[in-house]
Amino acid sequence: MTAPRRPHVMLVILFLLVIGCSAGAVRTTSPPHGAAGPGSPAASSFPVEPAVPPAEIPGLGPQTRSRIPASARQAVVVTGQGPDSNRSTVVLYSREDSARGWRPGAGPWPAHNGMEGWTDHHLANDLRSPVGVFGLTDAGGLLPDPGSLLPYDQESRFAVSGEGFLGEPLEGSFDHVIAINYNRTPGTSPLDRTRPLGEERGGGIWIHVDHDGPTQACVSVTEDRMRELLLTLDPAKYPVIVMGDAASLAR
Repeated sequence: MTAPRRPHVMLVILFLLVIGCSAGAVRTTSPPHGAAGPGSPAASSFPVEPAVPPAEIPGLGPQTRSRIPASARQAVVVTGQGPDSNRSTVVLYSREDSARGWRPGAGPWPAHNGMEGWTDHHLANDLRSPVGVFGLTDAGGLLPDPGSLLPYDQESRFAVSGEGFLGEPLEGSFDHVIAINYNRTPGTSPLDRTRPLGEERGGGIWIHVDHDGPTQACVSVTEDRMRELLLTLDPAKYPVIVMGDAASLAR
């Protein structure tokens, strides 16, 4: 004869049945209507933003751009109106973030260049400014240093007198100057006359104060712009000047 089950045994069996059913149940959640689930076509069709290349300096062709050192983070760009024109435009660019590239920082400013325009092969007294990319490492002038970041040589020998090609007075043109590293030794006063390429290739080419007329071969800007360059160009950013007529720079 089978003994009757005790009440507490029945309760244990009932509890196990309930737990077993609960453990075996799996709750699933479906994405709301129209939502993309993992692996669905909609999940893999989100638009991808294309990579934006670093900005380049407008008007410069691949040959000119290749001459700008990778270390340069400031560039004074002088664009002549034509190969035989003595009028040009200056814009200062900076490259603080290599991913973003070059950005304009100041300008455009009106400027003068050599009386006869531009040349790829500058010679002494040809009255043409050299086309190319050159370092800017040294400054100076007749007047005291206004706070130049470049090494500055104040010297009485920067005094100049006489008249320019249009009869304009030259006095004050060299109150402030920045030497352009064409046929010169970087790290010396703009007055230094060492000519690594030889005397016949000219030299003493500067950015200086404009005298309202064309230059021998230099680039000239107004006095306030000259001071702005002196206060902005930083040797730690390896500044360069990119100069030439528009067609030459576009190569």
